[in-house]
Amino acid sequence: MRTILIIVFVALGAGACSDTDGTVGESSSTTTTAVLTTTAAPTTTTTTTTTVLAEATSSTSLTTTTSTTTTTTEPPPELLGVELVQVADMGHPLAIASPPGDPRLFVADRTGVIEIIGIDGVVVESPFIDLTDRVRANGIEQGLLGLVFHPSYADNGRFFVYYTDENDDSTLVEFAVSDDPMVADASSAKELLFLDQPTERHNAGMLEFGPDGYLYVAIGDGGDGGHNGQKPDTLFGTILRLDVDSGDPYAIPEDNPFVAGGGAAEVWAYGLRNPWRFSIDDGLIYIADVGQQDWEEVSVLPLDAGGANLGWAIREGSRCFSSPACEQTETVFPVLEYPHSEGCSITGGSVYRGEAIPELHGLYFYSDWCQGWIKSFRYENGKAVDPEVWSDLKPGQVNTFGTDAAGELYIGTWSGELWKLSPIRAEK
Repeated sequence: MRTILIIVFVALGAGACSDTDGTVGESSSTTTTAVLTTTAAPTTTTTTTTTVLAEATSSTSLTTTTSTTTTTTEPPPELLGVELVQVADMGHPLAIASPPGDPRLFVADRTGVIEIIGIDGVVVESPFIDLTDRVRANGIEQGLLGLVFHPSYADNGRFFVYYTDENDDSTLVEFAVSDDPMVADASSAKELLFLDQPTERHNAGMLEFGPDGYLYVAIGDGGDGGHNGQKPDTLFGTILRLDVDSGDPYAIPEDNPFVAGGGAAEVWAYGLRNPWRFSIDDGLIYIADVGQQDWEEVSVLPLDAGGANLGWAIREGSRCFSSPACEQTETVFPVLEYPHSEGCSITGGSVYRGEAIPELHGLYFYSDWCQGWIKSFRYENGKAVDPEVWSDLKPGQVNTFGTDAAGELYIGTWSGELWKLSPIRAEK
């Protein structure tokens, strides 16, 4: 049985508003109007030439057949709304990813298992890899927390995971696929990074490759009460940037901000508490950081802005935290924040770039783990604009967002549902 959550667009006004303090609040309306440009895309015509190589009867020759096909792209039917379609029912999905150009979807479960959803949309019976013998998932902030595939995975079969080990410490490990493309080689493990965690909390763990080919890694402050956030010489409370194609076990990119000193060479940005999910899109990195007491926040940085101090624990959101009066001139402020009256723990998401709903291109989606709502904004000219509350989309406690190789957006929940954002369109 297919389960769906539906939101329909109606012309009754905006579904979200900005408070005077810059936070996004719920609309008083029970319906939601998306802030979208819905002008139909123009009809385009493309011509492609396909060359087919066929074996001849002789083993020493090939015959070549060339055909030319003209394809006309029609604009999609009118977008009436969007829905969440349940794709699978899993354990505790914490990371969702696909190798570039691969139609399969890989889902990392908190317990240490990575499963594959095949091109038929069905969960493959045998897991891609089972790491439950080395992953500890006792606390809600522990487990298999990160998964990413190398940009050249189709050629080299390399992928990377970040998990809490049996001693409550954090480990970044590289693996390789086996001769069977549906099964990873568990014996290929290569440890890249080990972190002796001060507590069981604030492990972060998001992994993503940037367009520069470097691996970005989110590291929480270790739950040390805020002391690590302003120490760029430690790896805690940071985003790391690693060259995993050079060195042993990795190399430091030459343009990392602290190569010449002033911080750990791996650190790209610091001043974070528990960055629960970041997303890289169009030369920008969107970082959602879980608050301590009153505020949740999202910061957006250009990828050429290495060395940024995002403020924790001088600030929580845009407010002073460590003292009533604080020096903030050297810190980067969030582009969006919301108070704990609207939630308690942000779950950062992704910018939508899928082909199914081009009307949503450029919208950054995010959620709150306690409230389960879905919200979005568009980043323009250094600001979060067009805030939207998708009030009829209520998937539950959102653990994570992720995208497939086509840019379509997925949501994983604490209760195990895996949802896909899908369009509702008028009949032709």
